[in-house]
Amino acid sequence: MSLLYPTLLMCVYGFFSSLRPSEPFLTAYLMGPDKNLTETQVVNEIYPVWTYSYLGLLFPIFLATDYLRYKPVLVLQATSLVLTYVMLLEVQGLIAMQLLEFFFGLATASEVAYYSYIYSIVETEHYQRVTGYCRSITLFGSAAGSLTGQLMLSVGKVQQRHLVIVTLTSAAAAFVAPWFLPMPMRSLFFHKGCGVAEETLNSSRSIMKRTQDSESEEPLNSQDTSMLAMASEVGNHRTGLVEVFRMLFDDFLQCYRQRTLLAWSLWWALATCGYLQVINYAQPLWEKVRPSQEYEIYNGYVEMLSTLLGAVAALLVSYLPICWAVWGELALCVLSLLMAVCIFVMDTLKNIWLCYGSYIVFRATYMLLITVATYQVAASLNMQRYALVFGVNTFVALLLQSLLTVAVVDSAGLGLDVFTQFLIYGGYFTLVSGVFLLAGLCKLASSRRSKHDALPGSQTESESPPASDPGSCI
Repeated sequence: MSLLYPTLLMCVYGFFSSLRPSEPFLTAYLMGPDKNLTETQVVNEIYPVWTYSYLGLLFPIFLATDYLRYKPVLVLQATSLVLTYVMLLEVQGLIAMQLLEFFFGLATASEVAYYSYIYSIVETEHYQRVTGYCRSITLFGSAAGSLTGQLMLSVGKVQQRHLVIVTLTSAAAAFVAPWFLPMPMRSLFFHKGCGVAEETLNSSRSIMKRTQDSESEEPLNSQDTSMLAMASEVGNHRTGLVEVFRMLFDDFLQCYRQRTLLAWSLWWALATCGYLQVINYAQPLWEKVRPSQEYEIYNGYVEMLSTLLGAVAALLVSYLPICWAVWGELALCVLSLLMAVCIFVMDTLKNIWLCYGSYIVFRATYMLLITVATYQVAASLNMQRYALVFGVNTFVALLLQSLLTVAVVDSAGLGLDVFTQFLIYGGYFTLVSGVFLLAGLCKLASSRRSKHDALPGSQTESESPPASDPGSCI
């Protein structure tokens, strides 16, 4: 029951907070008769606020989540979502919509609490199972919301305002769940030892034993002994802010010294930046190709299919016969190029069906690769360092996205039209593909050179593989 109760509440919260029938039609709603905003206002003045808010709030929310032990930040996220959709339903004007985007940025930045809360109240052996439950239910909720919105418009012939009402109702239902969650007694950084002393001591001994058992297997985890010693010094009182910063900085240096982790993290940050830009401004592009005031649009079906196909692609990762340790960079090159082609098709051919199809392939490809990147990064990290790397990668992605937004989207910058923006996004992914093509070729050349240098001595030495051989494959 100690596992079932919070997991069930988190699944309820994840489902209803992701059930947003209005989301696939947000641009059409803002530019329609309900809000009567222009394309320039929506694309160049309103949407960029979300990017800046997300970036500015990410690190403070990350620290607040750990310090406040997750639950208060979950309540804050639920409140922000309710406030967002109340404003979307009731208020008018450019300034009000920009403020709305700020609250939505706050809700998005607070997602870290959703994905980390469960780890603070269940044992390590249950991490994989509860993570699967929480991530699957949010994807299902998102797909169900998109389908609901499309059916309400296409079959029920309702106004778009009614989609916002349903979304607000769903957010209100989600708002109830966090209040009944149990308050965690520990967190990753600030509250390692708060709780009963005996429980803390047993937990530390258990972690030390697992660390010693895995010391010869995981290169990065071999450094965890010093981290555990630091935790034992803290004891049953809260870790100070300076101590947390020092711990984070030391872990940061340890993590990013590994070449494989650095390569996957680089793709993670670069690709997430471009991915967020594409999904944020896909609706304005579709609106230009097929105006919602003149034709029936099918954005809900597209979002549903792309979400489900992306989830299937993520599930199939473990069955792909690819040795990512050897071919990872070249695979990133090829699939990043495919994402660039999808963007160019959306931008240049200006056919709504090709736009829809390319968007689905684009999102599915990203979800497949980000799943691989997540596995590759997490494989050699403990949970604390994974949280750090995840936060750093996301922060770098948002920083790059903000720079890109300022340069090409924001009216304070170039303020380019949406077709020119997508031309730049396509070029961006082409550049990402080129970076990993060079990295892959250099890696293969280095591997061949190492094998060639080792060949003369291979007949007289032991038959063990050279130290430069790639790691295990999945």
